[in-house]
Amino acid sequence: MALIVVKFGGTSIGNGKRIRKAANAVVKEYMSGKKVVVVVSAINKTTDELIKIVEDATKNIVTEKQLAEVISMGEMTSARIFASAIESFGVKSEYIDPFSDKWPIITDSNLLNAEVDLETTKKLSKNILNLLDEGIIPVICGFLGKDKEGHITTLGRGGSDVTAFVLAKCLNADEVIIVTDVSGVMTTDPNLIKSAKRLEKISVEEMRDLATHGAKVLHPDALKYKEPNLRAKIISFKHGDLSAPGTEIIGPSKEKTLKTTMSYPEPLSVIAVVGEEILYKPGILAKITSRLAKDNINILGISTGQNSVTLFVNKKDARKAHKILHELVIKDKDLSSVSIGKDVGMISVSSPDFVTTPGIISKITEPLKKHNINIVEISSSQTSIVIFVEWKDCEKVYNLVRDVLGSS
Repeated sequence: MALIVVKFGGTSIGNGKRIRKAANAVVKEYMSGKKVVVVVSAINKTTDELIKIVEDATKNIVTEKQLAEVISMGEMTSARIFASAIESFGVKSEYIDPFSDKWPIITDSNLLNAEVDLETTKKLSKNILNLLDEGIIPVICGFLGKDKEGHITTLGRGGSDVTAFVLAKCLNADEVIIVTDVSGVMTTDPNLIKSAKRLEKISVEEMRDLATHGAKVLHPDALKYKEPNLRAKIISFKHGDLSAPGTEIIGPSKEKTLKTTMSYPEPLSVIAVVGEEILYKPGILAKITSRLAKDNINILGISTGQNSVTLFVNKKDARKAHKILHELVIKDKDLSSVSIGKDVGMISVSSPDFVTTPGIISKITEPLKKHNINIVEISSSQTSIVIFVEWKDCEKVYNLVRDVLGSS
């Protein structure tokens, strides 16, 4: 019998009619022979309203414990109403909140931004499996946790997504369905560009990068808990049908540790294009990159300064790229010179944890400093760091970085 975990966001249960529509969708899946675990957020804007009330009432003189307890009321209310709605269709349901002896989500004691204790949570998830075996649909508060002292904790804004994927992992679920106010992952924000299209599929890696760069469809930490064989999709509440099409989240592509270190296997060359204040000249980057693309030369790294653009290309393409860019410099009044530099190596490190790890760059670069290794260039995003070093140092840097991060 298939087991699915369904998470309803705040907008999708924003009023009584929407809650009934959502409960009906859950009951339909249950009646088709599936086991269903429901995770609910607070009803639309409830958490914001509670925080505002606390701020006004206390002038921000409030402890983390007090604030966590107050804002937990949003999810606890949602769970009670949703379970009642399910039972109004004649199906047994039970709400599970941190005061329940069946509560599964155990965390550390960082009350307002807690980390899940996965081992303990997996043990306690047996309580949820027992309810499912009894034919009961559990409705579990998203966003909330409980530490080992029994204090209510929260998983940070958007933490209900984390709850859903953690439970799916611990229960060995077949599928996670995220029900939200959009029809899936879009090519861009449809509120900004009306022509945005829904994607049928997106990889875990792409979804994580979208989420860490501001897309609000899914909490980036949730994907840390997705197993490769777990089906997952994001759909709109408007369908009222959990089998409705949305965007499938595929992967991760391989079972691997959260930190991955890769070294580009061939030497690269550094090419620098200079010109007075070219950083402020519109179209310069487009001219450079499009000209190289025309000759099928790939750029593996690029950085800009006030008076320069630095490119990293495969060494075998370097002389050709140098000649092409020199022709561009001769023709373009905004550019003054181009040079080709030494051979370099590229090491990239990626982890979804980087966005929440202060000091990660210094942790990676400190061993290089101790070994007197010069960094030619370094670039970073919220989930990855790319380091360029002299080619002769590349293998050593690769091993140093792997050692310091415990990468695979």
